[in-house]
Amino acid sequence: MDLTPLDVRKKKDDLRRTVRGYDPGQVDAFLDLVADRLEAVVQEEVRLKEQVTLLRERLGGFEERERALNEALIAAQELREEARLQAEKQAGLRIQEADQQAEKLVSEARRSAEDSERALADLHARRASYLRGMRSLLDRFLAEVSYEEARLEGSPEVALETEAPDDSEEDE
Repeated sequence: MDLTPLDVRKKKDDLRRTVRGYDPGQVDAFLDLVADRLEAVVQEEVRLKEQVTLLRERLGGFEERERALNEALIAAQELREEARLQAEKQAGLRIQEADQQAEKLVSEARRSAEDSERALADLHARRASYLRGMRSLLDRFLAEVSYEEARLEGSPEVALETEAPDDSEEDE
C-alpha cells in the first residue's frame, strides 16, 4: 500500500484520543514532519524520473550524432576516391577524431544514465527502509497504547500478560 503525505496528514484526525495518551500536539507535529519528509522523497523521486527521461533523450541525440558521423565517414570515403592521397590522410584523421568523440559522448551519456538509474534505485531502497522504520515505530506506538489501555482498565491479568514496551519507563 503506498503511503502519501496526504494519508499521513489525514491520519491524525483518525487517531483516537485517550486521557493518558501522548500529547496530541506532539503527535500532530510528528505526523506533519513525517508527511513533509515523505513529500520531499516523493518529489525527489519525480525529479529523478524526469532526469532519467532527459538523459535518455540526450542519449538518443548522441546516437543520432553517431549515425550522422558514420554518414560523414561514408562521404569522406567518397572524397578519398576523388583525391586519393591528400583526402585519404585528412579523412582518416577526421574519422579517428570523430569516432573517439562519438565514443566519448556515448560513453558519458550511458554512464550518466546508469548513475541516474542507480540513484533512483537507491532512492527507492531508502524510501522502503524509511517506510519499514515508520511501520516499526507505529507498531511500537500501538503496543504502548494497548498496554496503557489495559493498565487504565485495571485488568491485572491483561497487564501481566502484556509486557510493557519499555520496562525502564516509570509511571508518573
